[in-house]
Amino acid sequence: MFTLQVGSIFTIILVLAVVIVVAAMLIWVERRLLSFWQERLGPNRVGWFGLLQVVADMVKIFNKEDWIPRFADRFSFVLAPAIIMTVVLLSFAVIPFAPNIGVVDSNVGVLFVLAMASLGAYSVMLGGLSSDNKYALLGSLRCAAQMVSYEVFMGISLLGVVALSGSFNLRVIVEAQADGWYVIPQFVGFVIFLIAGIAESHRLPFDLPEAEGEIAAGYHAEYGGIKFGMFFVAEYVGLVLVSSLITVLFFGGWLGPAFLPPIVWFSAKAFTFIAFFILLRAAIPRPRYDQLMNFGWLFLLPVSLVNLLVTGAIILSTQ
Repeated sequence: MFTLQVGSIFTIILVLAVVIVVAAMLIWVERRLLSFWQERLGPNRVGWFGLLQVVADMVKIFNKEDWIPRFADRFSFVLAPAIIMTVVLLSFAVIPFAPNIGVVDSNVGVLFVLAMASLGAYSVMLGGLSSDNKYALLGSLRCAAQMVSYEVFMGISLLGVVALSGSFNLRVIVEAQADGWYVIPQFVGFVIFLIAGIAESHRLPFDLPEAEGEIAAGYHAEYGGIKFGMFFVAEYVGLVLVSSLITVLFFGGWLGPAFLPPIVWFSAKAFTFIAFFILLRAAIPRPRYDQLMNFGWLFLLPVSLVNLLVTGAIILSTQ
């Protein structure tokens, strides 16, 4: 029961626990890294180097009144944060963390991740619509359009990797990179997926659905307590998911020199991209919403299609 193998109960519980704990600790990591890059003090009062700040924040959230506005649609209002938390965690079911660590070995892993990302749009739409708040509605419309749009480019950017490996299975994709990471032949696809992943998880600088200076936190403006906590933690879980997918699809997953265990290589690569996403928050300003949408449809879509056509032509010419 306590052996690490794909699909075992112990592995499933371990993956779920580690993902949630890592996502919670990223709140502290982000604050510390931002304070370091911006030359200011970060959390340093609660615990050693502020390590217990996350615990203090969670205690505060759990003790807040679990209030539902009287003008809100109760069922949809409660369902919305549960949807985003569920679909993001379910996406980790097909991520291969190491040769013997994973929840399920699926032949349609890439499609499953894209399907879960599509379902995540329902969460923000329901959250904004059920709140009966104009700022929440505007934020949900922005987020739904942004997520649906950038899912198109994200999916197309992955087709080059699928064509090179000949499989939708993420474990097979990792093993196919034993002779070289796909970031080299698919560098354009990697850049497109990186940008689309940021927009999909609506992280800065693409956090337009919840831009505080414009629409007062957007689709979760009316949320508080544990429901707001689910939206908040789901964002960091999504950050871990996007970093893990980049590691698996373009950087060889757990593959690396044998002097370190495979899970260490996977973790090091994923954390590198997590730190990069945090650095973007500290360095890049937020674009206008029309600029974001135009950039996607007028630039990323043609480039992703050209990348797919060139990849297909190269594969056919070498057979």
